[in-house]
Amino acid sequence: MSTFFIKTFGCRVNQVESQAILEQFKRAGFTPAENFETADICLLNTCTVTHQADKDVEKLIRQIVRRNPSARLILTGCYAAAHRAHIEEVFPTAEIVGKYELGRALFAQNDICWTVSGHEGHSRAFIKIQDGCDNFCSYCIVPYARSIKRSKPAADVLAEIEQLVRNGFLEIVLTGINIGNYVCPNTGADLAALCGQIAALPGHFRVRFSSIELPTVTDGIIAHMHANPARFCNYFHLPLQAGCDKILHDMNRHYTTADYARRVADLRAHVPQIGIFADVIAGYPTETESDFEATYQFIKSQQLSGLHVFSYSPRPGTPAAQLPQLPPEEIKRRADKLRALDKELRAAFAQTLAGTEQEVFIEEQKKGAVHGITSNFQQVILPENTQARGLVRVKIVRAENNLLYSF
Repeated sequence: MSTFFIKTFGCRVNQVESQAILEQFKRAGFTPAENFETADICLLNTCTVTHQADKDVEKLIRQIVRRNPSARLILTGCYAAAHRAHIEEVFPTAEIVGKYELGRALFAQNDICWTVSGHEGHSRAFIKIQDGCDNFCSYCIVPYARSIKRSKPAADVLAEIEQLVRNGFLEIVLTGINIGNYVCPNTGADLAALCGQIAALPGHFRVRFSSIELPTVTDGIIAHMHANPARFCNYFHLPLQAGCDKILHDMNRHYTTADYARRVADLRAHVPQIGIFADVIAGYPTETESDFEATYQFIKSQQLSGLHVFSYSPRPGTPAAQLPQLPPEEIKRRADKLRALDKELRAAFAQTLAGTEQEVFIEEQKKGAVHGITSNFQQVILPENTQARGLVRVKIVRAENNLLYSF
């Protein structure tokens, strides 16, 4: 019986895809190996969003080639798709297989079933509802690796949610490369329509959106969140990338700071206590000091709940990579300043929740306490003797830094 090893790099989409591949391996009679050194098949689900991601992938490839040269080494994912010529030259024994060719390459079937029944090692489950992006932001390599947009049929999404709930998963995250572009291939239902169908499902569970692009956040989505607060988490990860219109234009982002501010106001008006988090890039090549300061001040003015700060790194093949680059020390300075702001924002948002009652999903016990997460994505610390599990109502007694406490 063949053994397999899977290593996942990068985003939530890759994680849920790897879970689906793992389940398919097991259905086909394969056995998980303890490590890559003992596996018959080593499958790397790769990422190329940053230069560091590429380095991490290549480091593991070299280790496998050196320490398990007889293994069948398969590369899939964004790094594999974006750097085929380089891989073929440097790692000639590696097989490059697209995500939608894995079924034929591994299991003699037309496609991998991207439905999952759980999520190993996680208390929450993730469902991939959509794939692909063709926005071609000037700094981003992803559309070159995943340009074809696909969506999972709505009936399959609903059935997958119901199965996951039966298997004990009470928080489910809808994920994809650009989930706002979801369109059911059978009915034409968009994400808002899918939300209506999810709202009608029976049972006590909640659904969280992964990152969603501003232009795809519709009034219909917000209306379903407002009407079904127990079903949809009051949380949005709303990428910003820059708080300066000139830089947004240079990045080929399809909105302005005024558009962003209006949507943030809409969300807060209709979804109480919503947590709104944003991606932001420090040190884009055309960003001047005044542009950076505009971004910094815009973020402060929006009183966001937290940031995911990325230091700009050029991705070969993208338009931004052809531009004169800022000095690394300047990029680091700006990123450090934004990360300091992130700490302030998270602490301030946590303080707004002190004294409130929140529905908390109990995740794990560690370091003498029970940990959970609120609907608006705040970490809660509960007493060690807490017996409740799943989704529970909790009174937040205090906030310290970015943590909430129920005692």
